[in-house]
Amino acid sequence: MTEHRTGGSSAERLQDLLLDSGDIGDFLNEFARMTAESLSSDEEQVWCAVTLLRDRRAGTVAASGERAAALDEIQYEFGDGPCLTAAREHRLVHIPDVRGSDQWPEYTDAAARVGIRSVIGVPFDLSGEATAGFNVYSDRPGRFDPATIESVRHEVRSASKALRLALRLARHRDAEADLDAAMRSRTTIDLAVGIVMGQNRCSQEEAFGILAAASSNRNVKLRDLAAELVEKVGQGPVETHFDR
Repeated sequence: MTEHRTGGSSAERLQDLLLDSGDIGDFLNEFARMTAESLSSDEEQVWCAVTLLRDRRAGTVAASGERAAALDEIQYEFGDGPCLTAAREHRLVHIPDVRGSDQWPEYTDAAARVGIRSVIGVPFDLSGEATAGFNVYSDRPGRFDPATIESVRHEVRSASKALRLALRLARHRDAEADLDAAMRSRTTIDLAVGIVMGQNRCSQEEAFGILAAASSNRNVKLRDLAAELVEKVGQGPVETHFDR
């Protein structure tokens, strides 16, 4: 891969790509597409995809095109192969020619039948954030020489840094949203408890017990019942006011 195609260093290009992408999926799809484009030529095509391992299951989360995604599916069918091994064992796997390989015979036979001859799998370094591998396919044997392999490793290494940041930011946003929802729910319940206390002239604990019992009897979530009560008494939707 050459840097003059888009200008700037690999890290800078990937940072720009991450900033321009709508989400992690967009970033990975564009990364796969850009990498495949930089490796391909007018005479021959290269296909790239990203495999994510989660809960002992594998899935393609990004691809340079439909063919790349379909090529990944061959490995999933047999439950093993170069790219799955790269992701699982965190090591680069290279098959110069599937017809001369004695590894994963069922997979290599199937790959050869659909025209694939050489494959490389490169693990992402996500430091425990996730387990993923980058898959590169060619229909020519010996397509990936040491310089090309090192170039792909470098790109994946740079992408890993950007992806780790994106995953952490996404997790932070999810946690922030959960906290926000919890705070709003807690505020609504507290308001409802106050209303029940005023209506029944009872303690806070007794008021909460009344709400909990009503929630159970009506099979309605406590926060939904609380919101219903506050809206009814306040004659409008619940509004919460707090600083973060």
